[in-house]
Amino acid sequence: MSSNLQMTPQLEQIHGQIRDHFRALANGFQKLDKIKDSNRQSHQLEELTGKMRECKRLIKEFDREIKDEEGRNPQEVNKQLNDEKQSMIKELNSYVALRKTYMNTLGNKKAELFDMGGGVAEPTAEENVRMASEMSNQELIDAGTKTMDETDQAIERSKQVVHQTIEVGTQTASTLKGQTDQMGRIVNDLDSIQFSIKKASQLVKEIGRQVATDKCIMLFLFLIVCGVIAIIVVKIVNPHNKDIRDIPGLAPPVPSSRRLLYVRSGQHFD
Repeated sequence: MSSNLQMTPQLEQIHGQIRDHFRALANGFQKLDKIKDSNRQSHQLEELTGKMRECKRLIKEFDREIKDEEGRNPQEVNKQLNDEKQSMIKELNSYVALRKTYMNTLGNKKAELFDMGGGVAEPTAEENVRMASEMSNQELIDAGTKTMDETDQAIERSKQVVHQTIEVGTQTASTLKGQTDQMGRIVNDLDSIQFSIKKASQLVKEIGRQVATDKCIMLFLFLIVCGVIAIIVVKIVNPHNKDIRDIPGLAPPVPSSRRLLYVRSGQHFD
C-alpha cells in the first residue's frame, strides 16, 4: 500500500526513515533471541528502546505533515495517509509489546519507553508505555482526535491574531496613503508657490526696468526744458547775440521810438 501512496517529498522522507527504523527493530529483536547473556540482552533492549522512541517522534512528525497537507490533498489521499499512520502505530505497538515481554522475562524494569526527559509538559514514561502498548485502537483514535481539536483551536486563535494583524496593517496602510496624498498636495502647493514667486520676481524686474527708463526719459525732458529756458533767458538778456538762433514762436523785441508830440495851440496832428 505504501508504494501507491501520494506523498510530498517531506512525507516520503519521514516515511522512509520510519520504515528504516522498523527494519532495524525487526533485525534487533531477531538478534536478541540469539543473545544468551542477560547484560547484553539488556543493552540490546536499550538500543531498541531508543529506536522505538525515534519512531514515535517520526510518526508524530508524519501526522503533523498530513495535517498541513490535508487541505491540499483529495479526501481519498488523506484517508490513505491516515490509514498508513494507523498501520505504523500498530506496528510500533507490536514492537513495544515485544519489548515488554523481553523486559518481563529478564526482570529488567529499566528505561521506560518514550521517556523524553527534561521535565517539560510531556507525558511521563509510564503514560507513554500505556499509550503505546495497552491502549486500544479506538482509544488511540480518540486521543488523536482530542489532540487535533486542541490543535484546531490553537490554529483558530492564530488565525484571529493574524486577522487582527492584517486589520492593523490595513489601517496603517490607509493612514500612510492619506499622509502620502497630503504630502503630494503640499509638494504641488510648494511648486505653485515657487512658480508664483518666480513670476513675481520677473514682474518686479520688468517694473524696475520701466522705472529706470521713465527716470531716464524724465531726466532727458528736464534737461531739454532747462536748455530751452536758458536759451530764452540769454536771448532776452542779449537779443543781438547772433550765435543764438531765434526760437520759433518767439520774435525778437522791437525797439520802440516815441515821438513827443507837442500840441500847440492852433495846431493839430499831422
